[in-house]
Amino acid sequence: MTLIQLRHFITLAKVGSFVKASAQLHITQPALSRSIKALEDELGQLLFDRVGRRIELTPDGRETLQRAERLTEDADQLRHGGRALDSSASGRLRLGLSSGPGMMLTAPLMIHFAQHFPKVQIDVLRANTDTLTSMLRERQIDAMVVDVRSLRPASDLRVDHLSEMKGCFMVRQGHPLADRARVRFDQVSKFPIASTPLSDEMARILVERYGVEGHPQVLVKYTSDEIAHLLNVTERTNTVLLAIRAAGPGLHEVPVYPALDANARFAHITLAHKSEGLYVPVLRSLMRTALR
Repeated sequence: MTLIQLRHFITLAKVGSFVKASAQLHITQPALSRSIKALEDELGQLLFDRVGRRIELTPDGRETLQRAERLTEDADQLRHGGRALDSSASGRLRLGLSSGPGMMLTAPLMIHFAQHFPKVQIDVLRANTDTLTSMLRERQIDAMVVDVRSLRPASDLRVDHLSEMKGCFMVRQGHPLADRARVRFDQVSKFPIASTPLSDEMARILVERYGVEGHPQVLVKYTSDEIAHLLNVTERTNTVLLAIRAAGPGLHEVPVYPALDANARFAHITLAHKSEGLYVPVLRSLMRTALR
């Protein structure tokens, strides 16, 4: 068994076609077939079911895929581990971001790598915390940045707390609530409220502050994982946005009474049992600057 065979197997499993896999690997289809057959023979199990022109992973194949990805990732990290990071460094960073971090971190991240590590491939995936956690466990991403309050505690996750960012209600210029010195919650709740999906802890805080009317299921009328869409709605209508203050620098903060007094706690999450990727420390350092 060789790393080359494992990489052939991983590529074939991902694309699901000998034609596409051989083209991606720059080898002939017969060579790829021989590589997979030799791997199956050595493991003593079928990795794929051939269904007409299609192929599907067998149950053994699915388990082998997870282990093969771990082995090849560890080998890549071992190969890169002794290298000094400079402009000639290459590789790939796959990062999952929830809505707030996605808005604030995506552009600074890509700019930083374009300036300092132009040969590195950056893949940013935006999703909610549960989806990103599943992707992290399946090694589809190397790390994620989310509000830690929406994360279910688990022993297989390493959590680095990085920053707290103020949450508040915000409105556009010219909104009936703009420029008021003090606004009661019942005045705010008369307008449509927009927000990204809120954690159970945030729901508890809202109910403690404002009663049942503050529960997200009652309060929030427009919900989206993509905060840029909510900002667009807020800037063009009388909608009130509930989000981190830094997400809407052009909006007016509404001085709600009682005060919300709630912060987002953005954290950097990786797998506890997995060695860090080559560029994860760079990401962590960048986040300390961008998320504040």
